[in-house]
Amino acid sequence: MARNSGIEWTDHTWNPWYGCLKVSTGCVNCYMYREFQRFGLKNPNVCRRSKTTFNDPMKWEGPATVFACSWSDWFHGQADAWRDEAWEIIRRTPTLTYLLLTKRPEMAVKRLPHDWGQGWQNVWIGTSIEDQASARARLRRLAEIPAQHRFLSVEPLIAPVDLSTAATAVDLRQFVQWIICGGETGPRARTCDLQWIRTVRDTAVAAAIPFFVKSHGGHDGNGRALDGITWSEFPEDLCRRAGGRCY
Repeated sequence: MARNSGIEWTDHTWNPWYGCLKVSTGCVNCYMYREFQRFGLKNPNVCRRSKTTFNDPMKWEGPATVFACSWSDWFHGQADAWRDEAWEIIRRTPTLTYLLLTKRPEMAVKRLPHDWGQGWQNVWIGTSIEDQASARARLRRLAEIPAQHRFLSVEPLIAPVDLSTAATAVDLRQFVQWIICGGETGPRARTCDLQWIRTVRDTAVAAAIPFFVKSHGGHDGNGRALDGITWSEFPEDLCRRAGGRCY
């Protein structure tokens, strides 16, 4: 099966809309703004894509994983007019597994489809964490979203993060099934101390949560190996749905 994504942990990227507004320190050097400049786009407000792009998943064969809204946020308020139509595409493609990552978990519950219940089996909902403040705020909100599967993207990691229950008031073992971690990349990347990644790794290992290192950060990503090990773990449920291609 052909992949159309350069992101290591997914097969496809799908952007039914693009554009976003910065909400935290993790957004300062957002790659979306760099890409906007590259393609001559100036307005960061959310815009719907063409019908062809919007309907892309309808032509993809499963099993496969799909990362949605790499150029936006699935739960961005400016996308309210189109989200129900996007949910319908997810509903009609059950062999695709969708990874919905948001920096706005507090906006999610009111934007779920009417038949969501406790979540759809082919949807993983995740939140981004870049520092301790975002960990405390977003983890609690993520735990409140009814979902079959939840994950964390601890990226861009720009400061030490303690994901322990004592530091965040939530127990990751109760609701998180995957942790992705990485430093900031790009020409203005802020330094990521490898010890920060180690701390996240140790928490994931102690909680028996699969752990994936995306990059050390820096202008060129600076590799993925941590203490001689390339951490590329995927959740068993995700691998099973993706046809066993994860490992």
